[in-house]
Amino acid sequence: MSRHLERLLQIDALLRSGIRQTHRSLAVATEVSDRTIRNDLAFLRDRLLAPLEYQKERGWHYSDQNWRLPSISLSQGELFALTLGARMLEAYAGSAYVEELRSAIARLSERLPEATWIDLQQVADERILFRAGASINLDPEIWHDLERACKKSKSVWMEYFTASRNAPSERKLDPYLLHIYRGTNPYVIGYCHKRHEMRWFRIDRIRSLKVLDEKFIQDPNFDARGHLSMIFQHEVGGVPQLVEIWFDRVTAPFIRERRWHPSQELSEHGDGSLTLQMYVSGLNDIKRWVLGYGKGAVVKNPPELVEMVQREIEAMNCNYLAND
Repeated sequence: MSRHLERLLQIDALLRSGIRQTHRSLAVATEVSDRTIRNDLAFLRDRLLAPLEYQKERGWHYSDQNWRLPSISLSQGELFALTLGARMLEAYAGSAYVEELRSAIARLSERLPEATWIDLQQVADERILFRAGASINLDPEIWHDLERACKKSKSVWMEYFTASRNAPSERKLDPYLLHIYRGTNPYVIGYCHKRHEMRWFRIDRIRSLKVLDEKFIQDPNFDARGHLSMIFQHEVGGVPQLVEIWFDRVTAPFIRERRWHPSQELSEHGDGSLTLQMYVSGLNDIKRWVLGYGKGAVVKNPPELVEMVQREIEAMNCNYLAND
């Protein structure tokens, strides 16, 4: 943004503040000379057709409060889309950008007549509601530090809580990219010096983080899109292998309506059931996903996954039998 445009926006805000403004008060507030302010007011009036007037009692003001600067040309539809975007981010309580987006939209709304903006807000608040389910506690400072480290290729040190072991650990990481899965699961993906391989870390599980002075060179063979395409949900590790899962007639419609993986293929059966095939690395997330469909899903391949599901069902059965 040019200094001139920035000053015009500042003058516009001062004229709408309800406080009496003079050449002198505007010059002091914008840190320029009285002559510059006179030129700016003339530009507003003559070039932008601002309805500027001066009265001794009121000072400089707009005779028509509905007039808006034409410097930012957003339609009502565009601003409404941004407003809905802000509502979505507010629904995802862990977002690191809620305050920034809310502030930006408020500034943009100043270019619309007040009645129009109030109407847009009312529709967004009362007619379109967003719910994200379980929320997370994301530290915006940690997110922004990782963002900066990714951009500048800086290694980081972190204290990370591993939920599966219910214990913290210290890690050195070369952060390659940030990935948000299903809106509420933020991950940093990078080279873990402890495991000597690419790993995913849930950002809301990072207890503390420090950006190091040490720069890293990203593996030129790393393909972000290719890496993500081999992963089911967010589990990393292992060699990609063929997974086959049969879904009964009742469950099949829920499988057809989504694309669960880039490599998936569906085989339809005469009784309304179907078989899903896909190549993925890592089987624990697949196991949990299949179990969510209960008796409506049966793993056919690979044998390792069949055994994992069987063991889980047996352990679950023992838990319930123990309560008899």
